[in-house]
Amino acid sequence: EPTVRTELMEQIPPIAIFLQESRPKFPTAFFEYLMPIVVRYLTDVNNQVRKAGQEALLILLEQDLVAQSDIENKVCPILLDLSAPDSDDEYKVEAVNIICKMASMLSRTTVEHMLLPRFCELCSDGKLFQVRKICAANFGDICNAVGQEATERLLIPKFFELCSDSVWGMRKACAECFMAVSYTTSPEVRRSKLSPVFISLISDTCRWVRQAAFQSLGPFISTFANPSSAGLYIREDGTLSIRPSAQDVNANSCQPGNNITVMSSTANAP
Repeated sequence: EPTVRTELMEQIPPIAIFLQESRPKFPTAFFEYLMPIVVRYLTDVNNQVRKAGQEALLILLEQDLVAQSDIENKVCPILLDLSAPDSDDEYKVEAVNIICKMASMLSRTTVEHMLLPRFCELCSDGKLFQVRKICAANFGDICNAVGQEATERLLIPKFFELCSDSVWGMRKACAECFMAVSYTTSPEVRRSKLSPVFISLISDTCRWVRQAAFQSLGPFISTFANPSSAGLYIREDGTLSIRPSAQDVNANSCQPGNNITVMSSTANAP
């Protein structure tokens, strides 16, 4: 019964945490018994079971409970199969979604060598606009996961394609994550390549795209500032923040660790 398999998936993370804490007694139980179940349920025929399996996998990755060998030899190959050009539409949408979510939890080498080529392919998927939209919405996270060199060499051309996509929702998603993409590039790329594209988004024919671009204008401009002097940085949750100066910290010694949130990089148009 699908409900039984779904319930089972929901119990996998707490069982895995218990086994990790009791590893001397159960040194290989998780890798031998539980991980194969999680991987298998990623291709289950029932979408609720697959969703539960995906959520369990993300929790396991977040808790750093999955071995690097299992990620590279078991998890990534399944996701690459599910996101292949001839894959079922529903499976492909789910696969690209989980690829984007897990990118920030994996090593840069794993993401760049195993997942980045497929992500670039999916950005140009002409069959499903849902796939392209997921790529556009998560573009900043992928750039952050692979770093400046891979971003400028492989991702920026794909980002420009999405910024001129015929579907306005794609262009809107690009406008919303523009700051995060810009933050990963060099000042020269921001000035010579990203700025003209951003101007085109501000001048877009769709008002929702224009509105999203104007909301991202301040954060995008902030990426041109010198972080060491301006104190601007991007927090893990994607918001643009400013570190208080030493003088401010001393003046507010009762709250020395507070940061001021300036604006979210993923602000949504009303």
